[in-house]
Amino acid sequence: MSVSYFKQYPKPWAMLLRLRAKKKPAPPQNISLFLQHQSPVAHIDERYLSFSIDISVLAGGFWWEGSLGIKRGLGTLKIPPLELDLKKLDKLVRLLAPAYLRIGGSEADKIHYFNAPDDEQDPLILTQKQWDNLHSFTKRNNLRLMFTCKYGLFKRKHHGRWQGDELSELLRYSAEQGYAIDVFELGNELNAYWAFHGLMSQPRAINLARDYDRFCDLIAQFYPKARICGPGSAFWPKLGEAIRPITNITPKFLSNLKTRIDIIDWHYYPFQSERSPVRTRAAQLHRMLDPASFEDFRNFSQRLCRLRDRYQPQAEVWTGESGSAQCGGQPDLSDRWASSFWWADQLGMGARCGQSAMVRQSLVGGDYGLVDRLTLKPRPDYWVSWLWGQMMGQAVYALDSQAPHLRAYLHSSKSDNGLVLLLINLQDRPVTVAGALTQLLNIQHGYVLTAKNLYSRKVRLNDRKLRFNGGKVTLDDFPAIGFTGAIAPLSISFWQCDKPEDLERVTLQSLARH
Repeated sequence: MSVSYFKQYPKPWAMLLRLRAKKKPAPPQNISLFLQHQSPVAHIDERYLSFSIDISVLAGGFWWEGSLGIKRGLGTLKIPPLELDLKKLDKLVRLLAPAYLRIGGSEADKIHYFNAPDDEQDPLILTQKQWDNLHSFTKRNNLRLMFTCKYGLFKRKHHGRWQGDELSELLRYSAEQGYAIDVFELGNELNAYWAFHGLMSQPRAINLARDYDRFCDLIAQFYPKARICGPGSAFWPKLGEAIRPITNITPKFLSNLKTRIDIIDWHYYPFQSERSPVRTRAAQLHRMLDPASFEDFRNFSQRLCRLRDRYQPQAEVWTGESGSAQCGGQPDLSDRWASSFWWADQLGMGARCGQSAMVRQSLVGGDYGLVDRLTLKPRPDYWVSWLWGQMMGQAVYALDSQAPHLRAYLHSSKSDNGLVLLLINLQDRPVTVAGALTQLLNIQHGYVLTAKNLYSRKVRLNDRKLRFNGGKVTLDDFPAIGFTGAIAPLSISFWQCDKPEDLERVTLQSLARH
C-alpha cells in the first residue's frame, strides 16, 4: 500500500485518540459541605499565621539556595547576613502583621552571642548590632519575638547539666535594653540532634527535661512574663518522631518535666526535598496535590493534643516550624503555585485541630521562603498568607467536605460579624458546591487565587495580577466576585458569608442531609 493510503486512512488507535481529544469535558462534580457544630470548636491567636527568619540567614551561616547537598543538617553554601533595615522588606512584613517572628534553625545550637572563643575556627556569631537591629525590626513591624536559645551540648556526658552561662549574658543585656521577647525555647529539634551533630550527641528525654527545668528558671530571672515553648521535635512524613526510643522524645520529655510550660510545639514538613538524605515522602508535583499527603498533619496534631491534655493541660499547641519540604524546600517547586495548596490546607487544618499558632519556615530564604531572599519578590505562598490574614478571623468552626479533593474550612470573618469560607480545589477541573448549607450560609462574594499553571511564580486574584501599586496593595484593588457555586480548577478561594441567626438550625439541616 502507498504512503498516501495511510495518510487518508489512519490506524484505528490514532482515530480513537482523536475521538477522545474531542470528547466533551465532564460536567462539574456537585459537592456538599457539612457543618458539625453550631459553636466554634477552637479559637486561634490573632498572630496565628506567623513566620521565621532562620538564624543562619540572620547571622550569615550555611544556607540552602544553590546548595545541591547537605552536611550535618545544613546547606553547604555560606551567605552574608540578612539586612533588616530594607524598606521593601518592612513593606512586605507589615502586610502579614501582626505575627510572631521566630529566630531559630539548625545553627541556633552552635551560634555564639556577641563573641566567640579564640580557639574556634570559623565561628558563627550573632553580633550585638544584629541583635539590636532585630529588635528594631520587630518593634516597627508589629512582631513579637520567639527566640530559640542555644542548647549546645554535643556530648552525651553533658546532657542533664545545662548551665546557660552564654545565654545569661544575652538575657542580661536584652533586659537592660528593654528588649521584648515573648516566647523562649531551648534548642532546635533536639530529637534530631543525631542528624546535625552525630549519634553520640542525641539527648535522652529525661535529661532534656532536667535541662529544661534549669532553662525555665534562668528565663524567669530576666523575663518573668515570657512564655516557655518546647520541645520542638521534628516529625517526619509518615513516621512522626521516627525511631523509638531514640528520637521519639516528646512523651517522655513531657512526663518528666517538673516545670509547667506554656506551649507544646513541634516541627513538620509534609514533603522532603531532593537535598534530604532520607525521603519518606519526596516533594513531587502529584504528591503536593494528593489530599492523602495532608492527613499526617491531622494525625500528628491530634496525638500532640492528647499528650498536652495528659501532661500539660494548661499549654497551647503550636506548629513551631513548617515549610513545604525539608532541607530548604524543593527547587523549582516549593516557590511555585503548586506548593500553595498544602500551605492553605495546613493553615485551615491547624486551626481546626486547635493549634494556636502556625510558624512558617521561612519569611525569607530558601526555596520555601515566602519571599525570595535575593530579590525580595513575594512568592505565591506569600499571597495566600496575605489573603488569609485579610479574611480569616479567630473563631474556628467544624466544617467538612463531602470530597477529599475539595478542602473546606470555616472561620469568623476578620472584617465583620459574618463568616469566611475557605475552599481549596485540588482538581484540574471545576467543581460545584451544592446543598442546603451553601444556601443557608448565604455566600455573598469572594476572592479567588489562581495561576497560569502549577509551575507559575505569579498568581492572580479575581483574574487580576497580584502586585504592588504605588508600594501598596489592598483588597480594594481587586473587586470581589459573586458566588455562583462553581469553584475554579486548582484554585484557593475565600468567600464572605452571612452568619445565620439560628446557626443551630443550619447545623441540624446540614447534618440531616449528610
